[in-house]
Amino acid sequence: MKELTVIKIGGNIVDNEAALDAVLAKVANIKTPKILIHGGGVMASQMSAKLGIETKMVEGRRITDYETLRIVTMVYAGWINKTIVAKLQKIGCNAIGLSGADANVVPAKRRPAQPIDFGYVGDVEYPQINAPFIETLLEKGITPVFCAITHDTNGSLLNTNADTMASSIASAMSRNLCVKLVYCFEKDGVLYDKDDDSSVIPLITEQKFLELKECGKIDGGMIPKLTNAFKALKNGVSEVYIKHAKNLDNNLHTLIKK
Repeated sequence: MKELTVIKIGGNIVDNEAALDAVLAKVANIKTPKILIHGGGVMASQMSAKLGIETKMVEGRRITDYETLRIVTMVYAGWINKTIVAKLQKIGCNAIGLSGADANVVPAKRRPAQPIDFGYVGDVEYPQINAPFIETLLEKGITPVFCAITHDTNGSLLNTNADTMASSIASAMSRNLCVKLVYCFEKDGVLYDKDDDSSVIPLITEQKFLELKECGKIDGGMIPKLTNAFKALKNGVSEVYIKHAKNLDNNLHTLIKK
């Protein structure tokens, strides 16, 4: 099977131009086909604050009312997405920026209001993703760059967790390709002690994840990241790594295994 690398970068990277330029250079150097998924939560929160709109989070997931949906769409699908595409073009990596609404590539269902009303938040079923369309782009040497905005097929945009977006796209593409999923963020891997950058956990199984979550060693945004990592493995993704963006081309990471 042909190889595919799916890379997710977070808002802390996107918000730092030097860090973003560095990771995009590494992405461009990957010789096999690749897909890039980006977040942008830091910038979205900053924009919300400037507009006097409170940011509300539950277990690392953003509560998205209508005004927040407008903000995240402008930030994710607009400024960040097109900036990344422009930067990739500059360094010779032909790319196209996409939301889930484009070409109906990632439809989603609005999350039920119970037990927590997240508002305009979409959950993705990976078999519904238009994998053949993505494969067509890859075959033409084009790198898709996805923001985490999806749609409900009824005219409404939805905000989807970027880690979920990466897991779902990786899962969909694993039907015909050997897929490696890489979550890049600002640490060298998952940490035993969030205040000690050297305490990288080299390997996390699902049982270990549950134990670390129960004792509070893993919390916040790391919970959806790891939940999505294990979901991807169950759905056919070959390998999942969590690492610092600067280490995209080396072996310093946390490996996630079933």
